[in-house]
Amino acid sequence: MKPILTLTLNPCIDASSDADRIQPIHKIRTSKESFQAGGGGINAARVINELGGESLAVYLSGGTTGGVLNGLVDACGIASRHVDIGEDTRISHTVYERSSGLEFRFVPQGPGVAETEWRDCLRVVEEADFEYLIASGSLPQGVPDDFYVMVGEIAARKSAKLVLDTSGAPLKATLRKGVAYLTKPSVGEFRDFVGAELPDIASLKAAAMAVVRSGATEILAISMGHEGALLATADRTLMMRPPKVEARSAVGAGDSFVGAMTLKLSQGRKLVDAFTYGIAAGTAAVITSGTELCRKKDVDFLWPRVRVEALPDLQVA
Repeated sequence: MKPILTLTLNPCIDASSDADRIQPIHKIRTSKESFQAGGGGINAARVINELGGESLAVYLSGGTTGGVLNGLVDACGIASRHVDIGEDTRISHTVYERSSGLEFRFVPQGPGVAETEWRDCLRVVEEADFEYLIASGSLPQGVPDDFYVMVGEIAARKSAKLVLDTSGAPLKATLRKGVAYLTKPSVGEFRDFVGAELPDIASLKAAAMAVVRSGATEILAISMGHEGALLATADRTLMMRPPKVEARSAVGAGDSFVGAMTLKLSQGRKLVDAFTYGIAAGTAAVITSGTELCRKKDVDFLWPRVRVEALPDLQVA
């Protein structure tokens, strides 16, 4: 089986720590500092390897912080290829406030990327051998909104499948071209895409079915946090509810979902099995602290506990 290629145009060094209380002006003393290689595709690659799969992470990195990111990627033990850029890789910071149980996330916009740099990234993708490609995360400044369309076209030429996890203009541009096999927006990102509030499951289901039947994507998986996720294909919808857990951090939950679901699809598992495995991985990610992602033992424990919720015209086959 070929490695799953993951693509991260706007990666980051994910720093996390704990503090008793966060307040203005005063110095905030922190503890439990941790630094991880982050960004959607890198996180998905980490998850795939944790769950026993094989991945190749392709990403941009630059400046002094880019060197640190490269070292953190190597420390993860995942295979990778990075494209050098002129500006510094961003650093995000997540702080868990012990007194309230709240999590504060500080995420910079990231570097500017020159056309020669993002085109170099496309060349790396063109040279790679893969059957599944996860394109995940925001696009940095200077990268055109239709970049993931170009990636999808490369995947199509290789008879490979594009798994898309992004938002805003890049999501709209890619779905307009119909190059994605699987698209995983959050419910907020999906509402923004369709331009409607979608206040209940019925309206969400109808909108999801309309998008899939338009040919924008073959499969749509809409994550809804602790509420679960909705799966839509051209002929069916499926709602899954995760088991209840005590959430510690939401960092990387969506990336865990995408990485785990793609892994099972690449192994030839049925769509429903892959979908429930993704939900189990996303749930497993929220019980870890800071920037830690899901752990295989937690995913395996939670997977059989994901619950199917019947929807009108539900077909499970």
